[in-house]
Amino acid sequence: MKSLISLYLLSFILHSSGSADWCYQTQVSCDGHCKGPERWSEVNADCGKARQSPINIVTKKTKLDERLTPFKFTGYQNAFESTVRNNGHSVQVNIPIAAAVSGGNLGDAYKAVQFHLHWGTDGGPGSEHTVDGEQYPMELHIVHIKQRYNRIQDASNDPSGIAVLGFFYEESNTPNEKYNQFIYALRSVQNTNGNVTLRKISLNQFILPEENMTNYYRYEGSLTTPGCTEVVVWTFFENPIPLDKEQLRAFSSLKFHDGKPMVGTFRPVQSRNGRTVYRSSGPAVLASAVLLFVSITTTCGLSHLN
Repeated sequence: MKSLISLYLLSFILHSSGSADWCYQTQVSCDGHCKGPERWSEVNADCGKARQSPINIVTKKTKLDERLTPFKFTGYQNAFESTVRNNGHSVQVNIPIAAAVSGGNLGDAYKAVQFHLHWGTDGGPGSEHTVDGEQYPMELHIVHIKQRYNRIQDASNDPSGIAVLGFFYEESNTPNEKYNQFIYALRSVQNTNGNVTLRKISLNQFILPEENMTNYYRYEGSLTTPGCTEVVVWTFFENPIPLDKEQLRAFSSLKFHDGKPMVGTFRPVQSRNGRTVYRSSGPAVLASAVLLFVSITTTCGLSHLN
């Protein structure tokens, strides 16, 4: 009898510990035990703090910050080999080369360590951040840590230890050929822990041309999955990356660790709680400065001739 009780208690403990697992809303069910986004603070208390991500970016409430100048990308053009992996809640690619970003009032240089994505269902709304309430089909996060750190865990103890470059996606009429290898690789990673090698890829092929990355937003927030650590300097680029409908839908063929379709992999937007979202000056201000310089130079030249 005691053995049966012990087995029952052991089963109960194991079952209860599993109930602490976090999941997305699309995984929540009556007979399930994972905790959806509304209960993430039960998984990790940081998920209930006041500086959480993602947020809705209200453009008319953003504040112009002329220190948000264009970024300097180092190593983004270099080809590398890595593995795309289904980690049970997204697809992730680790970055094994020395690639870094600086400028843009980041204060420090940050090295790229991995990138992953968040998406909806069959190409429908699925971005984590929204702009004026608009939810894009998908969102890319390129995760960086300060150069002085070797691990994300170390950077997580620094209030600005992590810098994430975020990109939205939009549906286009034609395929984005730069994504062909990556999209094809998704067929091999449909199940959790599935992985396949990507060869001769570069970070540049996943992002926008540099001239399209001068307009962006900046705010201080958190990781968007538990433990929701509030150590992230967020940069979100205004211009979206184009993918066609079939490319966007390819991500919905993946499966969560519980075997359910991997769809709706986004945390709902969180309260801004008084935080300021800054916007870059972009090319318009730069053009104005050039025109002003030309005007002053011309005036001085005419004055000299007189």
